[in-house]
Amino acid sequence: MYDIIVIGAGAAGMTAALYSARANKKVLILEQETIGGQIATSPLVENYPGFMKISGVEFSNNLFDQIIELGVDFELEKVINIEDLKDKKIVTTEYNTYESKTIIIATGSKHRSLGIDNEERLIGKGISYCVLCDGAFFKGKDVAIVGGGNTAVVSAIYLSEIVNKIYIVQMLDKLTAEEKLIEKINNIKNIEYIFNSKVDKLNGDTSLESITVGNRTINVDGVFVLIGLIPQNETFKNIIKLDKYGYIDADEECKTNIDGIFVAGDCRTKNIRQLTTASSDGTIAAINACNYIDSI
Repeated sequence: MYDIIVIGAGAAGMTAALYSARANKKVLILEQETIGGQIATSPLVENYPGFMKISGVEFSNNLFDQIIELGVDFELEKVINIEDLKDKKIVTTEYNTYESKTIIIATGSKHRSLGIDNEERLIGKGISYCVLCDGAFFKGKDVAIVGGGNTAVVSAIYLSEIVNKIYIVQMLDKLTAEEKLIEKINNIKNIEYIFNSKVDKLNGDTSLESITVGNRTINVDGVFVLIGLIPQNETFKNIIKLDKYGYIDADEECKTNIDGIFVAGDCRTKNIRQLTTASSDGTIAAINACNYIDSI
């Protein structure tokens, strides 16, 4: 039996594993896709204390190496159910069943899609949700970014040195990113803003050829959709209390409605979702999980 099972290997989950392992707890991380979560798709991180700049992939890999060195077990398995048996928790994956004294849910969120025709068909053929993954494919070409928050702006800054031109399509009348980022992007010459607008059509047969924004058709080879996230909590809805948006209902103590089950990161209710707050959640959830174990 494990002391703590962490579901999700993003920044919150791996930080939780780090603090748990350092408290001499037996820890397992279960992840259905890859390590790092959302931060792994960021080309550049400049707002994490102690680092002038670091890529999301490098940050994630460093944290993963750190927890493995401490003896944390790691399995690439999708969790399909959790059970609360009071004296223990049961975590069922597609392949195995695990027992633990506590659970920390850190499943994060996934990219929100545009929800328009041709989007799914053109994924990988011009439509992308990850600049770090796919940006290099558009060297010297024209692209669009949909969104105006931190992720969109950081991605635009990164892409501006690779592509020919970037159109930023934003539904609001301004960017919503941090002021420092806005100051930086405003000095970049190959970026054009299209405010108070949305992408209405994705045009192209075998690959993306252009987008329609209102009455305007813009020729682009790629569109990066960076418009927010959807919490990955569907698996837990029958046992863990969720809010109306699907986030796990928890306060700053990172405790859920079930004793011994905690939550960390972007999948919980919170006002600010940043790398630093994900790490903070992981720390708090781990300490509270360890205190819970020591009290039973």
